[in-house]
Amino acid sequence: MPILFYGTREVPYGCFSNFSAHKFLLENIEWRTSEHYFQAMKFYPHWDHINALRAMPSPMQVAKAGRSRARPLREDWEEVKDDIMRKAVLAKFSQHPDIAQILLETGSEDLIENTTNDHYWGCGTSGTGKNMLGIILMETREILRSQVKEST
Repeated sequence: MPILFYGTREVPYGCFSNFSAHKFLLENIEWRTSEHYFQAMKFYPHWDHINALRAMPSPMQVAKAGRSRARPLREDWEEVKDDIMRKAVLAKFSQHPDIAQILLETGSEDLIENTTNDHYWGCGTSGTGKNMLGIILMETREILRSQVKEST
């Protein structure tokens, strides 16, 4: 049975949200949430914009700022955005054993970001969205699973 997730307060799957309060270190920088990293990387290599987004206290603020086209969006964004999300999600789950365990305990179930307003990262209004965040979480689950097998 597919596992639907969206909000950060959903137990136990709120940790699957990019807004979940799980700090992580990536490229020697601490990020408040995976949303902070993802949105900030839209403006690489403009560190003034990246640091402005990093400093924002809430993932909702950073999401709104990242969607604004008042900042210089990197030219290769469409080509790199999935891999940027992969890096953020893997770092977050690799550095938090408690949520890694939640992800592993989903077994082989499909993970679906249940949002009506996003047809790329989630399932969208009709349920036919790309669900890229769910796909990346399932990929991350497999990476974590292989790491557990290698350590035993």
